[in-house]
Amino acid sequence: MATNAVTPDQDVIALEVVIAAPPDRVFQAITDPSQLLRWWGQRGIYHSTKWCSDLRPGGQWRSEGVSDTDGSAYHVSGEYLEVDPPRLLVHTWIASWSGPLKTVVRWELEPAAGGTLIRLQHSGFAGVPEGAKAHYEGWQHVLGWMQAFVEKGETVATRPPVSPPKAE
Repeated sequence: MATNAVTPDQDVIALEVVIAAPPDRVFQAITDPSQLLRWWGQRGIYHSTKWCSDLRPGGQWRSEGVSDTDGSAYHVSGEYLEVDPPRLLVHTWIASWSGPLKTVVRWELEPAAGGTLIRLQHSGFAGVPEGAKAHYEGWQHVLGWMQAFVEKGETVATRPPVSPPKAE
């Protein structure tokens, strides 16, 4: 990853990574429900069981899944605010584990030497520092999973599982 940061006010998470693939391919990986199901998650952490998407401004999206640590179900949903393939995707984010918190995720994709530079910003965490920290850690996983999928074809099914933490 090129840069990873949480702003001092803990409102915005900002991450960058270069993916060795053209912007069109990366955009497909982050918007096509069948591809998202294949790469978003890791055994031992969580995995998605369903993705639905109406990819247009005002369209809705929803992901459902299961925690591999305790078996609980979760969902994340939102509305697409801006869709400009293959350069920009902006959507709201409402996660079942975050209560009523509604945040905004912005994916900017631009051609770069060797592929695509992704600039991801997730904003709206002011006053919820624990949410910013948890999502910051989560997005590092997500971008790594997507990179491994696009560059090497790695999926949730083929990725090595994460071992659960050992109780002390």
